[in-house]
Amino acid sequence: MQRVCDFLKNAGTYYLATVEGDQPRVRPFGTAHIFEGKLYIQTGKIKPVSRQLGINPKAEICAFKDGVWLRVACELIEDNRVEAKKSMLDEYSSLRRMYDENDDNTQVLYMKNAVATFSSFTAAPETYEF
Repeated sequence: MQRVCDFLKNAGTYYLATVEGDQPRVRPFGTAHIFEGKLYIQTGKIKPVSRQLGINPKAEICAFKDGVWLRVACELIEDNRVEAKKSMLDEYSSLRRMYDENDDNTQVLYMKNAVATFSSFTAAPETYEF
């Protein structure tokens, strides 16, 4: 899990795919944080991605850096605890301009049943589950 988190952070931007009905939706993301042994991302509840994940928590993440790409298939599960939100916002203090752990918008989600695969054109894929 730590390797996945570090890769996402080092990539800077990764892409999160969800579904809306029968339509795939993909958008850039940039948060990755381990809290209490789980890998979290962050968004706002007012965004369509939040509604999409509320209906279907299955998601996939893809990131690329230095000739290696990472795909993570998982379920994203909301954690409403203030402690989880605060931990994320403390890690990404620049988000505090838009979010606060006590507001009704900040949403943190952890990865459940995650299968992460690192791939490249020069090495065999490596898969991790968490």
